[in-house]
Amino acid sequence: MNIRLERPEDYREVEILTREAFWNVYRPGCTEHFVLNQYRSNPDFIPELDFVMEEDGRIVGHVMFSKAELVLNDGSRKPSWTFGPISILPEYQRNGKGLRLLQHALGKARELGIGFLCMEGKIDFYKHSGFDLASKLNIHYHSEPKDAPVPFFLAQELIPGWLRDNGIAEATYCPPKGYFVADAQPEAFAAYEASFPAKEKDLLPGQLPQFCQSCGMPLTSKEDCGTNADGSTNFDYCRYCFKDGKFTQDFTMDQMIEFCSEFIDEVNKGLPQPMTKEQYVQMMRGYFPMLKRWKK
Repeated sequence: MNIRLERPEDYREVEILTREAFWNVYRPGCTEHFVLNQYRSNPDFIPELDFVMEEDGRIVGHVMFSKAELVLNDGSRKPSWTFGPISILPEYQRNGKGLRLLQHALGKARELGIGFLCMEGKIDFYKHSGFDLASKLNIHYHSEPKDAPVPFFLAQELIPGWLRDNGIAEATYCPPKGYFVADAQPEAFAAYEASFPAKEKDLLPGQLPQFCQSCGMPLTSKEDCGTNADGSTNFDYCRYCFKDGKFTQDFTMDQMIEFCSEFIDEVNKGLPQPMTKEQYVQMMRGYFPMLKRWKK
């Protein structure tokens, strides 16, 4: 086994590897390979921490790192870092290779003076490399309430005391914009994805929670999802909002919020603490601008 820096001639092979590793893991299909494709020319990309793992002359793993930011309560910003995607070919998984690759990369990051990392992933894996819930360090996830212990949002001080030494008692993590490139450039992503062999998307147990990007309804099975013009499943929107490649209602965001507010009694059945209609509307006004249909 050999771990080395990625080279330009590796790019396509690594993107294929990344696609295979992430397909249907966190969401139907994946976008991580496009993130990687676009990130290599991003100023946040850290080429000194762009590693591949080889075995028997074949690339079987990859990890990349990026600059990020922490926003303090007074609005000031501090530099931070993140990593990912980290990928191991499926047939090489569950034998410690991912952990060895990550530990190698973390050691190199520490040598470069990188003192703090935030990331999104499954704690059952990343706890073995020293990660824990970021909320335990008073680091909050940008799209969740500050008091929420977000189970997939993890952090680690690579250099002990780095937060204290940089005057950070509490902050909010802002993922680099480059991680959302597939949402920002949907046509470019679709064209890029078309350059790979077709694979079937699926909504599976264990994925991150999926929500309709129009009304916010939870998507728990393919039957909840809308349909594209060719009859295939659309995993972004529910069957009530999107059918045969078109939205079923010509709503503005405010009209959609008003429409959804009529279902508050149904929503309250799944909540430990019922909301009033006014509270539900207020919550949707904060949440809906983050959904794909309404995002500006």
